[in-house]
Amino acid sequence: MSTAGRQLGVIAAGHHLTAEAGADVLRAGGNAVDAALGAMLASFACEPLLTGLGAGGYMLVVPPDAAPILLDFFVEAPGHGADASRREELVPISVSFGDAIQVFNIGAASVGAFGVPAGVCEAATRFGRVALADMVEPAAKLARDGVVLSEQQAYLVQILGDIVVSTPECAALFAPRGRLLGAGEVIRQPELADALERLGHEGAQPFYSGDVAAAIVAWVSENGGTLTAADLRAYTVVDREPVRVAYRGRDVLTNPPPSAGGILLAEALQMLDGQPGPPDIERIVAVMERTQAERTPEFLEGLSDPEFAQRFLGRLGSTTHIAVVDRDGWACSVTCSNGSCSGIVVPGTGVHLNNMLGEQDLNPLGFHRHPPGRRLPSMMAPTVVLHGSDPELVLGSAGSNRIRSAILQTIVRTIDERLPARDAVEAPRVHFEDGVVYAEPGVDTRALEAAGRPIARFRERNLFFGGVQAVGRDPAGALGGGGDPRRGGTAIVVQ
Repeated sequence: MSTAGRQLGVIAAGHHLTAEAGADVLRAGGNAVDAALGAMLASFACEPLLTGLGAGGYMLVVPPDAAPILLDFFVEAPGHGADASRREELVPISVSFGDAIQVFNIGAASVGAFGVPAGVCEAATRFGRVALADMVEPAAKLARDGVVLSEQQAYLVQILGDIVVSTPECAALFAPRGRLLGAGEVIRQPELADALERLGHEGAQPFYSGDVAAAIVAWVSENGGTLTAADLRAYTVVDREPVRVAYRGRDVLTNPPPSAGGILLAEALQMLDGQPGPPDIERIVAVMERTQAERTPEFLEGLSDPEFAQRFLGRLGSTTHIAVVDRDGWACSVTCSNGSCSGIVVPGTGVHLNNMLGEQDLNPLGFHRHPPGRRLPSMMAPTVVLHGSDPELVLGSAGSNRIRSAILQTIVRTIDERLPARDAVEAPRVHFEDGVVYAEPGVDTRALEAAGRPIARFRERNLFFGGVQAVGRDPAGALGGGGDPRRGGTAIVVQ
């Protein structure tokens, strides 16, 4: 029997223990969705500043014998029945990536209605083979026993240091002895372990209409936020039809509106597909510039209007990601995010809440402008590239506004340049924003400089440029993948 024939699947995730948890689910007979869920649950313990039960996300599921579907469990704007006049101000925090600085806003006023518990339970019920109660146990054990901070996770604690010490509850997790935890030290989250076990045995109900929801709403309200019991009771997972765009004879499936990232990625791919051959750096940057120009106030307002979205699509013809393909042809791509996290950890619940209302990239027209119940327009774009009906590449990325540029370059390197997924993920990247080309070491910028483009050079590879996790199947049928070293990612082929 060939090696490919013995392979059960492949998974790529943002931490080696996250990936191992998903790989164990594949070994136990789970499909790609089960593996993604097992990894996702483990990521709450292993990547606690990027994701968690208080976060939101999207899962793209491509079954081998049914239509693909996008589960939208992203964060909603809160405020049903809230008194906006009692809302506290957002707290701005500057975060340095070494060669770039970004401002995030935190505090209770930054918290939106979370979707992760609902998304986990919906996916497990509809697509899974393994009982959720069984899948939460490894994740709960990691949270309770503790996880040793990797270099990458310790770096996140460091650069988000002002956020994690902003409240006593958050500091107790990330600076338990009066200083920030460093690489090689252990982070323990016993309350998260309890919450995961409740999720596995009781489902999502406690988090939306039960005692956990009540504790979260009370704590957020007491600290100046607008999240209400009505917001959580009304929250539901939404089925969406993925955006589909042709590229180099393939079909690329990605996240539809009201998310912004997917349709901007699709537009970029269509522009590159209009000319043959692998695009050079000038074409890639030019496409990035054109898609960024699409983010007008009219575009952003129109994302919640189905008619506007269809007109746009007609032209096409702190976040973590998990990508999985299994031997039966299932593909699952899931991106979750807590933003840069709010610093609000609700005592007794194990829930560290998101700061999506304070993320500039999600609120470019101004803060607190979304009506209650509206999904925020994320840049997250879980993506699957189909060759015929078979998943050839399954990927997604972390990285705020850099998500779409990271995914675009990974697709180009895999499809156009024929690089293996691992090499495509590790290759140096560029990103265009506000008239500046940001470039990692190894990018030849001479043509861009000759064209007069301002260049902001990073001295080393950096998580500023995203965290792509990608898996796929080569022409011979063998599975492979790449975990992004910028985020401590790992890919595992399971046999």
